Amino acid sequence: MKRSVLPGQVRDGQMATLGVMGGGQLGRMFVHAAQAMGFNTAVLDPDLASPAGGVSHHHVQTDYLDAQGLAQLAQCCAAVTTEFENVPAPALSTLAAHVPVAPDAHAVAIAQDRAAEKAHFVRCGVPVAAHAVIQTPAQLQAVGADLLPGILKTARMGYDGKGQIRVKTLADLHAAWAQLQQVPCVLEKMLPLQAECSVIVARGADGQMVNFPVQLNLHREGILAVTSVYEGAVEPALAAQVTAATRAIAEGLNYVGVLCVEFFILDGGQWVVNEMAPRPHNSGHYTQDACDQSQFECQVRTLAGLPLTPPRQHSSAIMLNLLGELWPENGAPPWDQVLALPGTHLHLYGKLAARAGRKMGHLNITGPSPESVRSTALQAAALLGIAAF
Repeated sequence: MKRSVLPGQVRDGQMATLGVMGGGQLGRMFVHAAQAMGFNTAVLDPDLASPAGGVSHHHVQTDYLDAQGLAQLAQCCAAVTTEFENVPAPALSTLAAHVPVAPDAHAVAIAQDRAAEKAHFVRCGVPVAAHAVIQTPAQLQAVGADLLPGILKTARMGYDGKGQIRVKTLADLHAAWAQLQQVPCVLEKMLPLQAECSVIVARGADGQMVNFPVQLNLHREGILAVTSVYEGAVEPALAAQVTAATRAIAEGLNYVGVLCVEFFILDGGQWVVNEMAPRPHNSGHYTQDACDQSQFECQVRTLAGLPLTPPRQHSSAIMLNLLGELWPENGAPPWDQVLALPGTHLHLYGKLAARAGRKMGHLNITGPSPESVRSTALQAAALLGIAAF
């Protein structure tokens, strides 16, 4: 970006407006952060009841590839970002012809394709699991038994465990590819996992980059359930290695914006990269209450071309993901009891209908020590019906 968009800056008789493609909860939290800093906001999302659209100054209710909607967004915004990686990359290219866009279409396109993503990791010198790209019957036939057991993943449009099938034999692999309609896939060898972690960085157009502490993550059925961030959660030497890897991945893309990279920690202390998300991430939600700036404020800063300062974590933290199955029929979880616990911070996303697996909100728990935070988090989990961790 050629110059900064300053908070409170008036443009054409209005406060400077920052736009976001996508109206989900990540967009909603970006909008809140931008508005707190003095910006107007605009959201492009086809859903009239989108969480972000409902709290933004402007809601452009069109498809992501609608030419008129994109023109309307570009006209009212000083810069535009995205809140999820499956926004069509061509839409970002169209916007970029008229207004600064971060992250750019190239970075998003790589994150949208597992095969391209793996190739980028390899170019950056970051370890990946043994894998094979399967786009044709010939490539399927060429897969050796050394990659089994494995997980067959669609190359595109997979998230939260969707588009993934575990396979033990070559016969399983052939059946799984047929089940996935023979779309391009990546087969990854299953590894002896000890844990999972993630790193969030923010990088400006000037190359300045900062990072948050490494996050220790627990997934259940492919969906993030718990994130723990406190001293000792991740061994320091490993934390330094995955942080350096994340920075290399961002540099290799000449990335601008907030980027999250997820890693598998293996038995014996080794690790491999899993995937990246070109946006704020579920595992970074603790930053809203445990750090002096959140991942969403960093997203605003990178988009507006404002200075980046290293974020400081001031409290130990655990984040509990709140899924729709926690909601009783025609009721709500016992928030009065949960919020009576010290250091609890509730963030709901404004979604009217709860259903199993749907992300309805998150609960951040902060405190002065890992022990106090874990004790409170387990009490909250018990009240909510979340399995212990």
